[in-house]
Amino acid sequence: MTTSAQETAAPAGRGSDIRRHELAAFLRSRRERIRPEQVGLPRGSRRRTPGLRREEVAQLSAVGVTWYTWLEQARDIQVSVQVLDALARTLMLDASERAHLFQLAGATDPTPASHCSPVTDAQRELLRRLEPIPACIQNSRYDILAYNRTYAHLLTDLDSVPPEDRNCMLLIHTDARWRSSVVHLEESMRLMAARLRASMAGHLAEPAWKMLVKRLKESPEFRANWERYEVVGARSKTKQFRNRYVGLLTLDHTDLWLSPEAGARMVTYVPTDEESRQRLEELYRLVQEPMPAASLTSSDSSR
Repeated sequence: MTTSAQETAAPAGRGSDIRRHELAAFLRSRRERIRPEQVGLPRGSRRRTPGLRREEVAQLSAVGVTWYTWLEQARDIQVSVQVLDALARTLMLDASERAHLFQLAGATDPTPASHCSPVTDAQRELLRRLEPIPACIQNSRYDILAYNRTYAHLLTDLDSVPPEDRNCMLLIHTDARWRSSVVHLEESMRLMAARLRASMAGHLAEPAWKMLVKRLKESPEFRANWERYEVVGARSKTKQFRNRYVGLLTLDHTDLWLSPEAGARMVTYVPTDEESRQRLEELYRLVQEPMPAASLTSSDSSR
């Protein structure tokens, strides 16, 4: 992102001087609390600034140093949601801090974690009652809006993933445990990219969609699949996962649509054979109680 693209004067009347100074102070305080080694930078013997330097935050966030300096100086400049998202990640903001950042900037956070979930109590109860069948509720952007305990441990430890990163497209390209659990990884990534492109046709101007694709393009695998311009619609499919607790699972993937349009859907994984059924029951039993040390090792490849 170039400085010239960022030095746009904010529209008249947008945001107050007080709010800009609050934003500047907040950014400085968050920057100064982060140790360089937390973000992979050497501390060095001559470092006088507590935490990160301004130029380091700018570099890690892929924004211009001059522009970021102006932001900390409370200058009247316009900030995009993409830049705010990058700053939130660089500064390791938690959910409350992230919401505060967007509020001070006078912007709406487009990530799914920032909005009230559309999932109803009845749908959450249905997810629970489907167990041991893994199930979740997703939208057409692959955001995971809700899930049951079996699904939480099917591919990775989903509870440990920040809510704003609970997206199947992001996880299959960035989460090592998720990737190692998908038996046919390359095929899955290609089909998911084609499905995302088909879904995005009705959301081309929406910031959340554009921000997701921008993040995904950091992956060479996604870029290669995205540039194929393939599109596929929703369809059921038999999938295989290599679960780290119980071994190989062969499951039928089914989408149950929760609205007339192709938006939110309940995704279920039903075992195709008796062995997979028994292993899902074992997984469900394991996730209901503290896991013994022996069960935390990778599953035997022969299973």
